[in-house]
Amino acid sequence: MSVSDVLLFDTHSHFDVAAFDDDRDAALARAKSAGVEWQLLPAIDRAGWQHLADVCDAYPGLLPAYGLHPVYLPTHREDDLQALPEWIERHATYAIGEIGLDFFLPDLDVDLQTHYFETQLRIARDHHLPVILHARRAVDAVLQTLRRIKPPGGIVHSFAGSEQQARQLIDMGFVLGIGGPVTYERAQRMHRVLKTLPRDGFVLETDSPDQPDSAWQGRRNEPARLVTVLAHVARIRDEAPEDIARYTTDTACKLFGISRAS
Repeated sequence: MSVSDVLLFDTHSHFDVAAFDDDRDAALARAKSAGVEWQLLPAIDRAGWQHLADVCDAYPGLLPAYGLHPVYLPTHREDDLQALPEWIERHATYAIGEIGLDFFLPDLDVDLQTHYFETQLRIARDHHLPVILHARRAVDAVLQTLRRIKPPGGIVHSFAGSEQQARQLIDMGFVLGIGGPVTYERAQRMHRVLKTLPRDGFVLETDSPDQPDSAWQGRRNEPARLVTVLAHVARIRDEAPEDIARYTTDTACKLFGISRAS
């Protein structure tokens, strides 16, 4: 399948991590050949911010987001939160992320997660930046926090919630990230929700090197696989892939302030 001259935006790619160190140039070439013009790269922890900045500086179309990922809670320190505003004031930043709540992993302290999440939401709000949200088994808690703090929109990465939760998030100005999990036949609830979403209510992502699509199980995911996600979304929604590529890219570019000509 080809989307011809339509450019794609991978709105969640950890293209800076060590899994790509040996072949980052080749992986980027494959992504460009597949039409993936832009990637939003969310940070994991403070130790990785500089490398993330360096990778994004080295490759056109890679856009950095900085934050403290909830799954890596044991590596974070209180002064990381103090360092984040200083960092984004000195470095090009397109979003605050990856931030959020993870109630799937039992060893992650919920109160401490909430502290880091709320503080970073306030930083995003104060700096007028969108957020990249992690909400694994925690969509309702994330919704409640967003209602209180009111950051300026963003993406709920790897959305796996209900149709009602999707509507609430979209009504609050957020869009939903749809990636590899949607390609699995067992993801029936996700398929039902996807059919109901407005065109400006979702974007495409890979979460590279994680969450490979159903035809790529057991292998390192990469941004070039975004076309497979697109093909499944088109089939589920019964729409032309070119149309979905166009409007999801438009939504992502608008969210991050990117010109389609850039």
